[in-house]
This record gives sequence, structure tokens and C-alpha cells, in this order.
Amino acid sequence: MIKLVISLLALVWAYLIIARSKYFLHMIQLEGYKDKEYRKWLKESNRAYNDRLKKAMKYILGITIAYIIIVALIGKQGNFKRIIIYAYYIIWTFYMMSTKTKDDEAKKPLVFTKRAKRLYAANFVINIIILLIICTIYTKNISDTILYSPVLFLLGTILYYFQSETMYLSNILVKPVENTINTRYFQQAQDKIGSMKGLHVVGITGSFGKTSTKFITGTILKQKYRVLNTPESYNTPMGLSKVINDDLTDKHQIFIAEMGARNIGDIRELTELTKPKIGVITSIGPTHLETFKNLENIMKTKYELIEELPTDGVAIFNYDNEHIKKLADKTFKEKILYGMENTEDLDIYAEDVEVSELGSTFTIRDKEGNNIRCTTKLLGKHNIYNILAGASVAVAMGMGFEEIKKGIQKIEPIPHRLNIINPGTGIIIIDDAFNSNPIGAKAALDVLSQFKEGRKIIVTPGMVELGRREAEANREFGVNIGKVCDYVILVGAKRTVPIYEGLMEVGYNKDNIFVVNNLDEATEKIQLIARPKDVILFENDLPDNYDE
Repeated sequence: MIKLVISLLALVWAYLIIARSKYFLHMIQLEGYKDKEYRKWLKESNRAYNDRLKKAMKYILGITIAYIIIVALIGKQGNFKRIIIYAYYIIWTFYMMSTKTKDDEAKKPLVFTKRAKRLYAANFVINIIILLIICTIYTKNISDTILYSPVLFLLGTILYYFQSETMYLSNILVKPVENTINTRYFQQAQDKIGSMKGLHVVGITGSFGKTSTKFITGTILKQKYRVLNTPESYNTPMGLSKVINDDLTDKHQIFIAEMGARNIGDIRELTELTKPKIGVITSIGPTHLETFKNLENIMKTKYELIEELPTDGVAIFNYDNEHIKKLADKTFKEKILYGMENTEDLDIYAEDVEVSELGSTFTIRDKEGNNIRCTTKLLGKHNIYNILAGASVAVAMGMGFEEIKKGIQKIEPIPHRLNIINPGTGIIIIDDAFNSNPIGAKAALDVLSQFKEGRKIIVTPGMVELGRREAEANREFGVNIGKVCDYVILVGAKRTVPIYEGLMEVGYNKDNIFVVNNLDEATEKIQLIARPKDVILFENDLPDNYDE
């Protein structure tokens, strides 16, 4: 009977360890399978070893020591032996199950790619090997394996506790295999692109707005061409390689590649893969400063796209961005400058802009005097810049203004990027939860200010990945919030301190500020204060690998 119970508890342990290893697989995937970033997350996160887990580990250690002392004192008396073993099993099960937290819906769920499956399998094998070693040592040195089984359960609990480390070890061990596979996969995609002589590749990069610009550009170009663009935020070498290998065909005339970067050289690697003929830089600002360190490195990295264009390529610049202007001015390849300021210097620009809570209307003009009045459902002035980028690409591809206008009319809001949701309660929700940055956050507040009726409520955890400028940017964000919003709900007490300080700087009413721990608490607070005609802005939602 005891052996049957042990077998059942072993299944409980296996279930828990599989769930915990899956969690760390998700986190290491979010960190791009990079050992350094994953270790940094382990060091900073309070979820890898939360209080509930530490408490359970402490109690299981305590009851195991107590059990061994009791056995040493009373010997192997039959009935009492069974009682204390069963008591131990019950307590162990209780504390182990208490560590299993509710599975929250992930903002960016774990994707079981082939790489993730290989890493998961490697971690499973490492766990089995460690377990076999433990069991072998245990059975060879313990005469009464049943009586002292709690020792085995304690060791299994320790293995469960340190799944973060076995995942780290697994990632190191499979890296040579992954590097070989990635190189082959990258080369396959590079050869495929190289063989498609009639294909036009458009590369889009920038600190902000590149994903929106990609979809906008694709929609406009589809008025005349057969277009493939990378889905969602596929902007890494392996992401682009996957799209090229799996989805790009001879039927496509244009391939639009979003290009992301966290380090110098990242954009150059992507250009070596895709060989773009048109390059677009949408914006440059303080993002990923934790890896780039300064704006000069960001500028240098983004400009890699322009440097790698062929001699007959076309460079497209947002000339209103002060950092991009410097790059454009030193470029001697064919270029198209777009924007809304100092129009005499621009090739394509927007004038007579009318922005409202329903969208935007504006006139696109060029140096030759051509113009067209356009309307879009997209919110915010920053989206007009994204549209101008798409229009510039279309012009470079030989499209006329009438075709461009038709494309602009068909552009749909991108989920979680300043799109309006009307749940039918009379309360309007503006969802800008994808990823906040200083320019985007200011644009979101500008959109919020366009609403004339109702009170304005913002829900935000602030901005991240801004390095040393994070506190300063969030403090300025707080100042801007104070000028627009009637109520402020801050998600996370520690991280939002600079926002709170910015609010106090403009004399904001403390009674209208609410600090909560998570979005569930924020929702409860909204239910208490919101009423019909109010407008609620959800500005940023921290990635799953960020917390307090």
C-alpha cells in the first residue's frame, strides 16, 4: 500500500516539476534564449523564487528533519511507522500543491517552437539523469528505503525548487546544437532570398513604430503588388528566416522585413539575410538602453540598414526626428525625406492635419505639387508619420497618390496599439498596451485629450527598458499625465514611483491616484470609479518577464 502511495506522489511531483520547468522555458524564451539576460531576470525577479515557494521549501525541510529525528528515537515500530510516514506524505503533498500558482493568461504566451521543444526535452532528460543519480545513491546507501523515503522526497523537492537552474544548464548544453541549426536555417533563407531576382525587399527599423509602419506599408502596397510582410513582431534573424523559408514564394513581388535590434551589429546581420533595396528608419529614441547604453549606439545600429543598401537603393527617413535628421544629412544614396515640419526640406509631407477621437484626416503633398486628401481610422499624430513612411515606400515603388489613398483608407487599427474598444457600457477604452515608450506615451495622451466628454482615466505600470533614463522618462510621463487625466491607476508600487513624483510636481490631487499590484486590482478600482462617457487609456502592459 505504501508503495502505491509513493507511486501516486511521484506522479504529483512529476506534474509539478513539468509545470515549473515549462514556466522557466517561457521566461528564457522571452529573454531570447540568452543566458546573460535570463540570469539577470532570475536575479531581479521575485517570481522565480516567490515567498510561497520559499515557505513551502522551509517547511518541507523542517518536517523531513523532524521525521528523521522521530524515526531515530522510536526505531521501526510497525503501526507508528506507518502513521508517521503517511502523516509526512500528507504534509508534503499539502505544501507542494501550495506552490502551484494559478496559471494567468500570458501577455505573450509560450510558443512551442522546435527550439523550445528541444530545450524542454533537454531539461526533461537532465531532470531524469539527476533523479536517477539520486535514486541510485539512495538505494545503495539506505537499507530501509520505505522508512527513509522522506529523504528522497526532500531531494525531489530541492530539484523542483531549482528548475530555474536546470533550465539554465539545459540551455548551455543545447547551444552548440542550436547554433548549428540556426546557421543552416539562416543560410537556407539567405540563399532563397538571393535566388529571387525579381523580389523587392523593404527593410523597416526604428526605436518605435516599426511594427505599425510595416503593416501600414503592406496595406498600401497591396493596392498594386503581391506583398508578404513579417507577422506580428517577427524581427530577429530566426524570426525572419522562418518567414522566408516557410511563407515566401515566387508569387510575392515585395517582402517587408521588420528589423529589431538590441545590440550593435543586429541590423547588419538582418540586412545580410534579406538584402533590402529600400530602407526605412521610422524613429530613434531611448529604447533598449540597457543594452545599447546610449543614443549614439542606437543611431549607429539603425543606420546599418542604410549603409547596407545597394548603390541603387532608396533610403527613407523621418526627417522630423532630430536624430534621424543627422543620419539623413550624411547619406548620399537616393533618399526620400518625410515629415510634417519644415516642409520645404521634405519630399513627402502631411499638412492640414485634423486629429479626433475617430481618426485623422490630412493632406499628403510632394515636392512636385501633387496632393491628395486622406482619411484614416488610426488615432494619433504619430500614426500619420507611420502612414507617411508607407506612402514614401509606395512612391519609391512607383505608385501614384490615388492608389496610395485607397490603401490608406483600408488600414485597420493594430491590436493593442492605440485602438478604441467600445464594450457597450458607455465607457470608451483606448488600448495602447503593447509596449510603451516616451514618444508613444505622449501620443497616447494627446489622443486621450481629444475626447471632450467624460472623465479621463489612465491605467499604466510605466515604461521599461529605458536604462538609466527610465526614471526620468517616467517622471516626465507623470507630469504629462497630470495635465490630461482625471484619475490615475498605477500598476506596481515600486516601479511607478517616478510617475507619482511627476504627478506631485504638477500639484495633482493625491485622492485621484490609486496604486494597485496588478491588472485585476486595477479592474476592480475602475468598476468603482468609472461611469458612462468616461474614457480609459491602458498605456503599456509589462511583459511576462517583468515584475516589481
